[in-house]
Amino acid sequence: MGCAPMAHLLWGEFMKYSCKDHKWIDRDRFVLSNGHACALQYTMLHLAGYPLTKEDLGQFRRIGSKTPGHPESFVTEGIEVCTGPLGQGISNAVGLAMAERHLAATYNEPGYDVFDHFTYVICGDGCMQEGVASEASSLAGHLGLGRLIVMYDDNDITIDGDTKLSFTEDVLKRYEAYGWHTQTVSDVTGSLEDLRKCLATAKGVTDKPSIIKVKTAIGYGSPSKQGSHAAHGAPLGKEDLAGAKEFYGLPPNESFHVPADVKKFYDNASSVADSKRLAWEEMFAKYSKEHSAKAAEISRRFANQLPAGLVDKLPAFKAGDKDQATRKYSQGCLGALGPNMPELVGGSADLTPSNLTDYPGVMDYQKDTPAGRYFRFGVREMGMVAVCNGMFAHGGMRPYCATFLVFSGYAMGSIRLSALSKFGIIFVMTHDSIGLGEDGPTHQPIETLEQLRSMPNLLVFRPADSNETSASYKVGVERHETPSVICCARSATAALENSTIAKACMGAYVLEEPANAALTLIATGTEVAPTMEAAKKLTASGIATRVVSMPCQELYLEQSAAYQKSVLPGNIPTLSIEASSVYGWHRFSHAQIGMTTFGASGSGPDVFNHFGFNAENIASKGKALVEFYKTSGPVPDLSNHPIFEEIKPTH
Repeated sequence: MGCAPMAHLLWGEFMKYSCKDHKWIDRDRFVLSNGHACALQYTMLHLAGYPLTKEDLGQFRRIGSKTPGHPESFVTEGIEVCTGPLGQGISNAVGLAMAERHLAATYNEPGYDVFDHFTYVICGDGCMQEGVASEASSLAGHLGLGRLIVMYDDNDITIDGDTKLSFTEDVLKRYEAYGWHTQTVSDVTGSLEDLRKCLATAKGVTDKPSIIKVKTAIGYGSPSKQGSHAAHGAPLGKEDLAGAKEFYGLPPNESFHVPADVKKFYDNASSVADSKRLAWEEMFAKYSKEHSAKAAEISRRFANQLPAGLVDKLPAFKAGDKDQATRKYSQGCLGALGPNMPELVGGSADLTPSNLTDYPGVMDYQKDTPAGRYFRFGVREMGMVAVCNGMFAHGGMRPYCATFLVFSGYAMGSIRLSALSKFGIIFVMTHDSIGLGEDGPTHQPIETLEQLRSMPNLLVFRPADSNETSASYKVGVERHETPSVICCARSATAALENSTIAKACMGAYVLEEPANAALTLIATGTEVAPTMEAAKKLTASGIATRVVSMPCQELYLEQSAAYQKSVLPGNIPTLSIEASSVYGWHRFSHAQIGMTTFGASGSGPDVFNHFGFNAENIASKGKALVEFYKTSGPVPDLSNHPIFEEIKPTH
């Protein structure tokens, strides 16, 4: 109710949109960052002619409706991004604005402004307090994103009560320090003229993002809850609702009533907005004749089609090739894909020399070079991912981003929204285990892999060699609606005998298959090499040992039951080896060598040895597992009944 004047001006006068083609690529993007106010956004979509009926509005927050409790981009036409957690929406908007500038710099030609739109945001005090918004807003100021316009709903209220309880900073001074253009509107209840002028001014500022602080009253029109935190997240109640309707001159006993003059106004506004789409389509038809190659690329990118033959360019290796770290193989994959996939854009959270996420020929995206495809995100992990979510949501972009695996914890809220939103972003997470060594336990991820693996619609890869790394990228670019986390090691690893890209794309496959096997060893990443060595020792000692590499649990679980059983029969003793938490491995193994404590500071090899990730300990534990089931009875069949038994490593 307090934000309604802002929404009215945007949908009624300022924004270009099309209810007939909600995916029109040059539409203005609107983000309701304070997503708990989504009833307002649903109302505007209904008034503007989108396929959202009065009946849909009446199903607000009910299962299966088009009007969920916070905006969901995959549920409701006209919603750009999922904006439940505060701060995410304004951060997504930075990515939306970056995408527009990049595409404009790449494809616009004299007389043909194919990409020429704005990103508008409504946000509140909660968004201003969340750190992710600060990270993204700082980056937006650095990049001078002049087509990003934010309206800050300054109503002095949070859930706890008045903002004086916890939030007394001068927000506009902070944003001025970020490099934003700032304005203030002291009142929108009596007149919209000041806000109208501020929006027009903001559109004219082309070298800075703009924020307009708009003083509002929460629950405006409510007889007893206006200006109170009681109006924040609870229904007004029958009496207050009737009083508010009377205040606005609406029938007090009628629900979902749209006055005739309001309908006429928005029918006209929607028609005017759609006429801009029709004019753009005429322009794009001419552009397609004069710049056919560029037009074809735009169409391909927005249709989410990969360039022909793209994944065939990924490097393949064979046993005996030079040993390298999987982070180095990852850089080779980016170098193979990048020059042939113009929509692939990305960067690192100030760790480029460690993540190895640049490649020869890639140009930086900066204020003066928006055609660049490499982003210097700075030390802003959560903001980085939220910005990438916005770029993906814009369309025509396939972002990747990188940090150390342990610092994915900083970004987890944004990664969760990538998975929820079905955004096929590629996350490159290097320094993936205790093997990074000297930086010590603060930098050594223990629980992180399982935390990521527990998230729905997320593929977590931990490649063991070059071919498995290429397979991770192949799946990553092919899965448009599923994000991928590619966890890469700092230390070198050898190209495995019997590994191939095709096998690794199955999620797990057999590296060693002796006759009459008595034991199966499963490993991931850098632990595969010592596991192979241990298997040779065990087989030589009379215990025929199979070895399985499992670069991606989720992909393996997608395979047929017959394939899964061919890789992990489940009825012979099975031991998993991963320098990470043992949780989750009980589904696949009878016993686990893993981490049950934090790591330690030392050289990588010393830390691995200290915690038992060496061939000697793996062989010892494998032998112990075989002996255990010789004396304890039949081996439980894991393909039918997972068990929860552990053999812990000795140090």
